[in-house]
Amino acid sequence: MTRSVTRTARTAVVALLTGLAATLTVTPAQASTIVTPGNFTGYGFDQCLAPSQSAMDAWLKNSPFLAVGIYISGDSRACRSQPNLTKTWVNTQLRKGWRLLPITLGPQASCSSRFPRYRNDETINPRPGANGKYGRARAQGRAEAVKAVAAANALGIAPRSTLWYDLEGFDSTLTRCRESALAFLSAWTFKLHDLNYVSGVYSSVGSGIKMLDDARVNRPGAFNLPDMIWLARWDGKANTSSSYIRDDGWRPGGRVKQYQGGHNETWGGVTINIDRNFLDVGKGSSAAPETHCNGTRISFPRYSRITPTAAEATMVEALQCLLKEKGVYAGRVNGTYSAGLRTAIRTWQKAHGFTVRDTWNRTNWMSLLVAGHAQVLKFGSGGSEVRRLQRALNAAHDDAGLRATGVFKKPTATALRTYQRRVGVKSNGIAGPSTWRALRHGKR
Repeated sequence: MTRSVTRTARTAVVALLTGLAATLTVTPAQASTIVTPGNFTGYGFDQCLAPSQSAMDAWLKNSPFLAVGIYISGDSRACRSQPNLTKTWVNTQLRKGWRLLPITLGPQASCSSRFPRYRNDETINPRPGANGKYGRARAQGRAEAVKAVAAANALGIAPRSTLWYDLEGFDSTLTRCRESALAFLSAWTFKLHDLNYVSGVYSSVGSGIKMLDDARVNRPGAFNLPDMIWLARWDGKANTSSSYIRDDGWRPGGRVKQYQGGHNETWGGVTINIDRNFLDVGKGSSAAPETHCNGTRISFPRYSRITPTAAEATMVEALQCLLKEKGVYAGRVNGTYSAGLRTAIRTWQKAHGFTVRDTWNRTNWMSLLVAGHAQVLKFGSGGSEVRRLQRALNAAHDDAGLRATGVFKKPTATALRTYQRRVGVKSNGIAGPSTWRALRHGKR
């Protein structure tokens, strides 16, 4: 996972693009309470230096990624200097929907051939001590946890977020090297829990991760095991599986996999050297349940035309409910086309640039269903914004056939690409500014 500063400099950011911070529902004050990475299933990347804001904005709008690893502490990290990584940077990414993976790279295994990196960075003490419990390694683990939490607090990373320890590959067949590393990570986890953070460990699946899995199965209760593991297994498979460890460990919701090592990728004109990751953490990407107008149904596989003389009652109820929630309609939600509904229809149409008439058509449905804050959405997104997108896509075309689950999975991406192609928007399966604009205008 580590890289030299020199290599990172060669792949520095080359473009300036702006994001959508002003359009999001989360305020700066709220962002400081977001637990990260939270519940998420999707793609992420990590890089030594935290990218600039312009790079993050470009990748948010153009790349498949919605999670990013950042090095926040540790004397052995290649990027001791992080000019972009500030509390404002963290706050901004959280507001825009990024999931953060804060990483510490401190003392490494005593038998690692690559560390110490700077001579003044410690390695894990391999001495078992008189009682054989590797007390010095445990003290180092506790100290690194304290430093990691201090760094997280300084950056505004909320309690109950997962902090990751990067233990680079080593020879786990060497007893003292392995056992001291286990003691270190056990103390790291214990102290993080004491400080109200969640423990994660990144390592090569053939050394550190296998070591933890073997301890889980063969020595239950002997160590404080991390809550989540991050497998370094460059097999090119975007999942969280590996033949090196057992399938039942840290599942469901406790795994990240780095499935591709360092390489250049360019999105939105910005090139960064990254590792690719796939995450399946917490409950996975999810959306809180919604209720509208005392249980009125507003989600349908298709949205039909409404006229004063021909309309399905359930569709009229949905329209009444949605217009009421927007403050345009004040009457009863009863499925009857009334004079009050007629006035509300005309008010909405006039306000949004449509032809004013008594008929409510698909373009009107699209504008109403999608109305609200225009957050960038992609595979892995979850929440009410995704439901609005799914409903609007169903209104746009009968063949969308989406369930308004509030979770952005492959069916939503497929339907979105189809819509984008039809209306001449870049077909990338990402709901960005141009897609939201087309939906708001009822473009079909």
